[in-house]
Amino acid sequence: MTMEAERTLREEELAGLAELAAQLRVDAIRCSTRAGSGHPTSSLSAADLLAVLISRHLRYHWTDPRGRTNDHLIFSKGHASPLLYAVFKAVGAITDQELVETYRQFGSRLQGHPTPALPWVDVATGSLGQGLPAGVGIALAGRYLDHLPFHVWVLCGDSEMAEGSIWEALDKAGHYGLRNLTAIVDINRFGQRGPTELEWDLDTYRRRVEAFGCQALVIDGHDLAAIDEALGRARQATGPTVVLARTVKGKGVPEVENQPGWHGKPFKPDLAERAVAALGGVRQIRVAAPRPEPAPPASAPAAEPPTMPRYDKGAEVATRNAYGDALRALGSRPDVVALDGEVSDSTRADKFGEAYPDRFFEMFISEQQLVAAAVGLQVRGYRPFAATFAAFFSRAYDFVRMAGISRADIALSGSHSGVEIGADGPSQMGLEDLAAMRAVQGSTVLYPSDAVSCAALVAQMVDRKGVNYLRTTRGKYPVLYANEDAFPVGGSKLLRGGGDDDIALIGAGVTVHNCLAAADELAREGIKARVIDLYSIKPLDRDRLVDAVRATGGRLLVVEDHYPEGGVGSAVLESLADLAEPVRVTHLAVRGLPTSGTPIQLMDQAGIGVSAIVAAARAAEAPATDAAGAVSPAGARVDAASAAGGGPR
Repeated sequence: MTMEAERTLREEELAGLAELAAQLRVDAIRCSTRAGSGHPTSSLSAADLLAVLISRHLRYHWTDPRGRTNDHLIFSKGHASPLLYAVFKAVGAITDQELVETYRQFGSRLQGHPTPALPWVDVATGSLGQGLPAGVGIALAGRYLDHLPFHVWVLCGDSEMAEGSIWEALDKAGHYGLRNLTAIVDINRFGQRGPTELEWDLDTYRRRVEAFGCQALVIDGHDLAAIDEALGRARQATGPTVVLARTVKGKGVPEVENQPGWHGKPFKPDLAERAVAALGGVRQIRVAAPRPEPAPPASAPAAEPPTMPRYDKGAEVATRNAYGDALRALGSRPDVVALDGEVSDSTRADKFGEAYPDRFFEMFISEQQLVAAAVGLQVRGYRPFAATFAAFFSRAYDFVRMAGISRADIALSGSHSGVEIGADGPSQMGLEDLAAMRAVQGSTVLYPSDAVSCAALVAQMVDRKGVNYLRTTRGKYPVLYANEDAFPVGGSKLLRGGGDDDIALIGAGVTVHNCLAAADELAREGIKARVIDLYSIKPLDRDRLVDAVRATGGRLLVVEDHYPEGGVGSAVLESLADLAEPVRVTHLAVRGLPTSGTPIQLMDQAGIGVSAIVAAARAAEAPATDAAGAVSPAGARVDAASAAGGGPR
């Protein structure tokens, strides 16, 4: 073939890519105008990038979205969903009718921001700064676990480059040498309210990217040949790559190109009609995408049944130690992986790391990336356990929240919870975590009181759907249960009690031990107290609580090492809100700002120690001072129905 013929073929290819890019722009306009909402201009700027990617570089079998060797495409700038869905139409995954008529409509799978309701979407995005960190997790799986040749492509917006999570992701990509990861940054210089921080300062972007150990490829994001060359180089790179593409927001529509004030605004029908005409009209191009390499036979060893740890009754063991023991035991399953935020010697995740170093990923002090990597790993079918201090999950809470929207199956372990940790002081005390984790859609929240129950719950987390959170304790406490005891999620344990108890003491974690000591002291005074270990905070054992109400004449005393809002007490009150029987709940929780001290000093100061429980139980025996419920020196005494917004007593 002559050089002239090669040049002609290349020109024909470029012309075809230009036509596809025009179709993507037209379809992004059509669906957002029909919906009356959406982000067309954010889609128009990246259309050339996606046209080249899906035609020449994204190796994907669109009829087999779970194919093991498929590349992964993540829209970290999830608001550009009109472009993503236009891509799905171009590859034949959805119809033109579904795109135009159902986008952003009630009941449609084409939601305003992408979610895994669509089989070609790995993770939910739209909260900026999330897609690239999740891509790191997928790339970790590809390079270190799957050993497969797929590539992870992440489209980022320039506005989200101000998010710290983006740089956490690039830092870990550089640290782990993720040559199978490419971020494509659509630098159109306009955010929601005006110019972005760096606008078109591509040199500063480049220097920042390179400082994190990634290769920067700076291009004109509307030069199809330059895009093609950059994506080809990215696939052959020896480390992570970042394509920095200078683009124009609203590209292809003269009336809005490079104009502020158009972010998140669909075109009115008359403007949309002119825009479609300017782009050459509606097209129905079908892309024959490159196919992935055939998947080699799976070579993972068969899972060995785990030998779970066993503990002697009465032995003093911290539940964080039991977490590490149980996690190490579950390592016999090749799909179990563990991550930690540079505190594995405290969370005890290091036990897994020592036994299975090839499946342990250190995320250092970057909690957002910690959770995001877990979400990415589960995309590839792994069962990730991610651990850090309970308090520090607050840094990653948006990632936990988005994991719930992604329907991600992950296990989180928060150690060093409550004032019980002692002298480290309030900055290290997780006192909000139960409320936060309970609020996540579809979550499971567990808080074991001893090593046996902890190990049993960890064993169940490995196959449980959704976001699973386990709260562990720093200090060592006596083992309460036999190794053969069962701890079903959604259950509880009755540790003391009969049919005619005067009051029910309800604890979880460390306060179970305080409740047991208080029950013994109350018994010497002739007060019969049943003790309930509410190890499953969500879902909750409502039947056990109702039985306690009926056995005690409605007298419940909840004790928790947590702030009063949203924790165990709230869970109890909510569960009993519609119970049309008299219920009076005394709620002991951490109501002030803690300081340093010993665990006993701090629990006593907070009013959740043994003496406070005894005093509150005595007070509960006396008649209430008013119909609304009195506030006793030991804590808050409330009517369950009114406090939780329920019906009449």
